[in-house]
Amino acid sequence: MNFASTKHRILQYIDHKDITKQDFFKKTGLKRGFLDADKLNASVTDIFIAKIIAAFPELNIEWLITGLGEMTKSTRQYDTADNDFSLAYEPKMEYQTVPLYDIEAYAGLVPLFKNGVEKPLEHISIPGIPKCDGAVHVTGDSMYPLLKSGDIVLYKKINNIKDNIFFGEMYLISVDMDGEEYVAVKYINKSELKDHIKLVSYNQYHAERDIPLEKVRALAFIKASIRINSMN
Repeated sequence: MNFASTKHRILQYIDHKDITKQDFFKKTGLKRGFLDADKLNASVTDIFIAKIIAAFPELNIEWLITGLGEMTKSTRQYDTADNDFSLAYEPKMEYQTVPLYDIEAYAGLVPLFKNGVEKPLEHISIPGIPKCDGAVHVTGDSMYPLLKSGDIVLYKKINNIKDNIFFGEMYLISVDMDGEEYVAVKYINKSELKDHIKLVSYNQYHAERDIPLEKVRALAFIKASIRINSMN
């Protein structure tokens, strides 16, 4: 491993990101003297490497340390979202990188929302949608043909579930069913039952279901979807 050139690669990455050194220092918490010209051949400790990767998770640590491989981790680029489910008044971001997570690896939506900053499968780049917290693959056919199993939905976590549901919109939801977590993408409508919500599928063969609001363990607003087409 050649730590002597790590700082030179950091400067390359700063140029690649089109940010200033000041932006880099502010985001990483490193001191300004870290990239002084007379210190560029100095080694970089593991602590500093960890701070840099935490601030820029898309940066490939192997490239940073050794110069091998690509500068950034695998990122899927999409020109547009297949479906934009955001609210009309939400501001759109010109460009953002969204982490794609594996729900099964986290054993459910609740632990993912608590620890989701740790290990995404990869990152997705897509312009022109509101800010998202993450993305997951769809499973099941309850929203078919609007969404099919394997598609990707991009979401924004909802912290105050009781007061922040927009009825008629699409959500990624986790429900407690007899101690087991049930995760699905559903429309949420008003229920005629007190303190309940109605889960509605796009697929006409899936029945509507009223559930107690208190059974909802985690909730996220679906902002957009990406259709994954497999070619055999």
